[in-house]
Formats: sequence, structure tokens, C-alpha cells
Amino acid sequence: MAEIVRMPALSDTMTEGNLVAWHKAVGDKVKSGDLLAEIETDKAVMEFQSPYDGQLLYIGIEAGSSVPVNQIIAIIGKTGEDVNAILAGQSEQKEVPTTETKTTTSAVNTTISTTVSHENTDDHRLKISPLAKAMAKEEGIDLQNLNGSGDEGRIVKKDVEAFLAGQKTVQAPTSNVISTDDYEDQPLSQMRKTIARRLADSKFSAPHFYLTMEICMDKLIETRKYIKRISDTPISFNDFVVKASAKALQKHGIINASWMGDRIRFNKSINIAVAVAMEEGLVVPVVRNADIKSLSQVANEIKNLAELARERKLQPQDMQGNTFTVSNLGMFGIEEFTAIINPPDSCILAVGRISTRLVMVNSEIKESSFMKVTLSCDHRVVDGAAGAKFLQTLKDILEEPMRLIV
Repeated sequence: MAEIVRMPALSDTMTEGNLVAWHKAVGDKVKSGDLLAEIETDKAVMEFQSPYDGQLLYIGIEAGSSVPVNQIIAIIGKTGEDVNAILAGQSEQKEVPTTETKTTTSAVNTTISTTVSHENTDDHRLKISPLAKAMAKEEGIDLQNLNGSGDEGRIVKKDVEAFLAGQKTVQAPTSNVISTDDYEDQPLSQMRKTIARRLADSKFSAPHFYLTMEICMDKLIETRKYIKRISDTPISFNDFVVKASAKALQKHGIINASWMGDRIRFNKSINIAVAVAMEEGLVVPVVRNADIKSLSQVANEIKNLAELARERKLQPQDMQGNTFTVSNLGMFGIEEFTAIINPPDSCILAVGRISTRLVMVNSEIKESSFMKVTLSCDHRVVDGAAGAKFLQTLKDILEEPMRLIV
């Protein structure tokens, strides 16, 4: 019996998905667990595996198109099954675009009546990693111009990089890009749509207020140098901030709380989201139970999550469950900024760069390093005094970093 494959909800906030690429073509045999397609959710590009065994009888959406969650995207069954009858029996038949239906129905009829042959130049037959596929799409590279160096000729990241380094990229035409001499309109990605919607909802529904504090980083800088000499794990300043935030949240539960509409939820776990910048937007993978993990564990986890984010391999569970967020733009030379709260958090910490200036200490002039942090608070949950007390605790920890160890 034929099975219908629908656009899956690959994240808790996903309402529609963009089908980046098909890895199977109509007529192919598929097994449960085979890589069927790549789907761009509101948070990342993810691999989608076939949930069924059988033959791919129907593809209902072309690569590069977006459809709502739960719309039919494929049918898997046995050779000879009547796809048109299956579609006719579905309530979503009207949602299938006419042009796509005609094209695909023709392909299905061909499959049923004849043996399908696939030329080597068919994009669906190319062996290519999801990251390489996404990179090639981003750069406008025709996949036929790439040579694979991976197993069985699989195209991998370094093959795309080699092409970019040694040859002029081929710009693939895109019908959904509007360009003139004065401007170019690019369609929104699923990620950018969600960023716009969620942060607009946050900014205009949560009454934000901001508290800024300056922290002396002299002792932390020396501590970091010492750790670097004795530890194999590189510890960044941001790792210290995340760990210190987690420790401070243990004392200030209201900062770790969430607004639930008719109640305030006091979260028992301290799960810190760490903002990671990507070309197409911002993702916030989550370090769970950051308060009970060592500084090295926190550093390694942040590094691994950032790598997964940049390789577009984050899973939905990697970006869920946050109770507090840290956003650091110090590495870009930003002195100070305010951040929009990342729901369902009630606060987000914006971290600026470390700068040096001359100060007077005990009647002597000395050089000291300082860092500004700004706490954005949802006034429905957090009052000014509570936010100020949290920042004071954070300042105490970072200015005496041995507190992170004892």
C-alpha cells in the first residue's frame, strides 16, 4: 500500500519548510532511513530520511520551493500503484500547485509504464554532502562542474572550496530574485522569516528595559593565561561569561524564569543559549545544565555546537529548552549594545569587547581592562532591582574568577 510523505515539522516553531534538494528521483527504490531530501527549517538545513520502504512514485514539490508543514511532498509505494487516485483521495489535493502536479504526474505515468532511466547528469543522482550542497547553492555553482573527492566520488566541502579557489563560479539563474540596476530583492529564507517574526513578537510584546554594567577584566585575563598554560582545552572569554552567568543564575532564579501569559515559570534547570552568527541569520544552540558543568565542559560544548551550526547540522533539540541567552559581539569590536530577548527567556545578556584604559589605583596610574555588559529584561517578570542584583553577582564572579572553581 502506498504511503504519503508530508512536509515534517522539524522544529517546534516550524510552520513551513523549504525543500533544498531531493536525493532520490521518481522511480528510485528507497528504504526506511535512506536520505530522501534536505529541508530548510526555520532554524537550519537538515537531512530528511525516508520513513518508508518502497519505490518513490511521486514528488509533489520541486527543489527550492516552500510549502506548509503537513502538505504532501512525496508518495512511496509499489510499482504500478495509481498515484492520481491516491492524490484524489487526499484533502490537500487542492494545495498541490497545478504546474508541479502536471510535471510530476507525467513523470509518474512514465514510471508506471516504462523503466525509468537516470542519466549521470541528473542532480538527484549526484553524491554530495548536505553542507557541500548548501555551499554550492549559496555560491551559485552548477553541481555538474564539481568533482567529488569523497567516498565513491561524493562531493564534499573541500571540493566546493577548491572550485571557488581555482575557477570562476557559475551563477545559477534564480527566477525568484528580482534585480535591477538600482537594487536586488532576495526572497527570505525560512530562518530569516522566523527570526523576524519571533524577535518582532518579543520586542513589541515584552516590555524591555536595559541595565548596563562595566566589569574589570584584569584578574580574568591573568586567569585565562594561566589556564591556557596548564589545560589542553582553549577557554574563550565568552566561555567564562557563559559559565559565570550560569553560576549567577543559581542565586537569582527570577532571571532564569519565563513569562507564560498567566503565570511566571521558575525553571529548575539552567540552560544557556549562545548566539552563533551565520551568513543567513542567527542561531542559538543551548548549553544545558551549564551551572553544573565545568568550565572546560562548557567551552567544549559551545565549540562543538558552533561547529554544528556553521555546518548546518544542528538538530531541533540542540536549539530548544533555553532559559537565558548570551549574545557576544565583542569579537567584532563592538563596545556596547542592547539585545532583543530570546523567547521564552525573560533576559538576555549582551557582551561587548574588552577595552583598555588608564585608571588611578591607590594614587598610582595603571592600565586596566574593562568589559561592558547589558542585560535586557522583560519587565513583566523582572524588576530593575532584581536585574541589578544579578549583574552585581556576575561582576563579582568575573572580577574574582576563582569563584568559578571553588
